Amino acid sequence: MKSAKAWRLSVKDMQILPAPRQRGQLKKSSWIIVLVSLVSLFLVCAYVYPPQSSTACYVFSSHGCKALQNWLPPGPARELTDEEIASRVVIRDILKTPPTISISPKIAFLYLTPGPLPFEKLWDKFFQGHEGRFSVYVHASKDKPVHFSRYFVNREIRSGQVDWGYISMVDVERRLLANALRDPDNQHFVLLSDSCIPLHDFDFVYNYLMYTNVSFVDCFEDPGPHGSGRYIEHMLPEVEKKDFRKGAQWFTMKRQHAIVVMADNLYYSKFRDYCKPAMEGRNCYSDEHYLPTFFYMLDPAGIANWSVTHVDWSEGKWHPKSYGKNDVTIELMKNITSIADSVHVTSDERASIFCAILC
Repeated sequence: MKSAKAWRLSVKDMQILPAPRQRGQLKKSSWIIVLVSLVSLFLVCAYVYPPQSSTACYVFSSHGCKALQNWLPPGPARELTDEEIASRVVIRDILKTPPTISISPKIAFLYLTPGPLPFEKLWDKFFQGHEGRFSVYVHASKDKPVHFSRYFVNREIRSGQVDWGYISMVDVERRLLANALRDPDNQHFVLLSDSCIPLHDFDFVYNYLMYTNVSFVDCFEDPGPHGSGRYIEHMLPEVEKKDFRKGAQWFTMKRQHAIVVMADNLYYSKFRDYCKPAMEGRNCYSDEHYLPTFFYMLDPAGIANWSVTHVDWSEGKWHPKSYGKNDVTIELMKNITSIADSVHVTSDERASIFCAILC
């Protein structure tokens, strides 16, 4: 009797114990599987179809696209068009070709000016005693200049109209390069404006440029409205927004790069057609974007990413700071020549980009 009663008590005790929560555990596991599947699907989509706009990126991260792209493996390489393949083959062969050997290598000084050169006498003193080590080319877009220096007489090239902000600014650069390339002794090319003056003596400039292995083309990424904000998607597929760069117009360029610029038609035509003022409500200026973007895409290791021409953009205006006659002092010259950083001022209200320089 006792054993039967004890058995009934044990059965009763078992009845009041909670039943196993199998359905709850199954439900929880299902949600985990669904969540993992959704995350995996999102990552696969982000890999195959990366977000094209910053708005889409901020939905998932406050750090934008870059944080996601840095975490994900690189996406599949884009298939190049026939025109891109042909262009890159030519450019690659030019860059691999050894430079022309010259017994008397020269620097070509390319002057872009509307008329007379106000500092021609200063340049005359700069060139004196260094004959055979330089060439002079003058593009006067408005008035034929009257020269005072023998180094500038009969050095004008055929000139065309130049409109600020339009592709004609790039056309002038290419026209100057083309004329200077006709002389095989010209090994380095310097683009100058009518307001430029030399800050060092000729020997310093000659040695610094002639013995460098890079071109001094200014190039940086400006994510603000006056940088990437000027990009227009009509440049696709050859020019992508991630490659769109900005830089000052003034450059020094080794001969191989000058030839590459003359050989290019594909990327030049993209900027000619789709980088201009008032294009779809944006003001894109080819002279600020064509060369930086071109070299960033095709030979980023071959440029210094800064210019040896000093320009002061600290005032935040459309044009750099202007110096009047009372501003130009010995102290100013010393301050400029002692600058050890190249400052890239972006337009997105973030900190400026600094780049150390050697001159």
